[in-house]
Amino acid sequence: MSDEAFMEMALVQARVAAAFGEVPVGAVVVRQGKVIATGRNAPVEAHDPTAHAEIMALRAAALALGNYRLDECELFVTLEPCAMCSGAMLNARLKRVVFGASEPKTGAAGSVINLFAQARLNHQTELQGGVLAESSRALLQDFFRQRRADQREAARQRHPLRDDALRTPDAAFDGLSAYPWAPRYLSDLPALDGLRMHYLDEQALGVEEGGGPRLTYLCLHGSPDWSYAFRRLIPSLLQTGHRVVAPDLIGFGKSDKPKKDSFHTFSRHRQILLELVEKLDLQNIVLVLPRQGTLLGLTLPLAAPLRYRGLRLMNPDPLAESEYLPLSQGFLLWEQAGGMPAGTETDVACEAPFPGNSYRAGVRAFAAMAPDSGNHDGIASEAGQFWRDRRDECNLHVSFLEKYTNKPYQE
Repeated sequence: MSDEAFMEMALVQARVAAAFGEVPVGAVVVRQGKVIATGRNAPVEAHDPTAHAEIMALRAAALALGNYRLDECELFVTLEPCAMCSGAMLNARLKRVVFGASEPKTGAAGSVINLFAQARLNHQTELQGGVLAESSRALLQDFFRQRRADQREAARQRHPLRDDALRTPDAAFDGLSAYPWAPRYLSDLPALDGLRMHYLDEQALGVEEGGGPRLTYLCLHGSPDWSYAFRRLIPSLLQTGHRVVAPDLIGFGKSDKPKKDSFHTFSRHRQILLELVEKLDLQNIVLVLPRQGTLLGLTLPLAAPLRYRGLRLMNPDPLAESEYLPLSQGFLLWEQAGGMPAGTETDVACEAPFPGNSYRAGVRAFAAMAPDSGNHDGIASEAGQFWRDRRDECNLHVSFLEKYTNKPYQE
């Protein structure tokens, strides 16, 4: 029989391993042209870290021959063996080892290290790789693709979807560029009432800028944006050694989307954000807010002022640029990153969370929640006074606040 025929037998064992939930790797031991033993991955099932397919096949072959020395034997395995398995093969005095797909992370037959090429060892085993490599690789890729899908479904089950809400399919966000961060979800905030909220939480490793305390940049998007709007700002903030938290408000991005416009009230969204800040225990917060729809964020420090350190505004109106004090370097980094022309991936990303009009209740409601539609029980005036009192600390010009308070600032 040919090498390909024996490797096909090893692939059968790999498929059996996959059926048992193990990484699909299979092996056969051949002596004088006949298969004398088979093995498949079983470390999970056997609670045995050494239960790789090669080890299982070697054990079976040794039992069949009544000898741990397998001098006249060949081993066929679907994946490049690791250091443990390679050592066992050399110790068994195998005549020849044939593998399928390479293993770039742990392969000890040439990918990471080649134990079979060590001339100082007292036994030399012939080595050949790449036999039915594509078939072996495809089996592994299918297995891990399904595992990722199962993990996503398990995560979804941990945050079951409410009957009165919609959840944008993960596939809607596939292919978006410059958004490499792992998604985080929570649904246990009291104000969420079971809705799933998506957020980013990234922390830089290294020394804090200027030797001061580590800051937390809390980035709050406007409507109809989501955390993707900060994709170019986040790396520059992380480079300064700080933490960045960017939630998707309920009704936006990867967060759940209640079907009714009436869900979306100023007080409810504010309460959710307050509970998120408490849940994540955010300290030394610098708010990063959009040019429009900033009132929601501006009111957050009223509940816990000691948690907050400052404010940065995104993309101020160029026509009013002279009304703003000089911008900090961190702010300028955002300005340099922004301003993408229409028709780019930004348009696709902005539409991605809303595959249908029924997903847009939050967008419609936020338009009605504009600051000039009311004073929100006086909280706008209170927020305005809070930031005016701190305008020198936060580098924020007072004129920005006046349009939210309907009351010009008086020295």
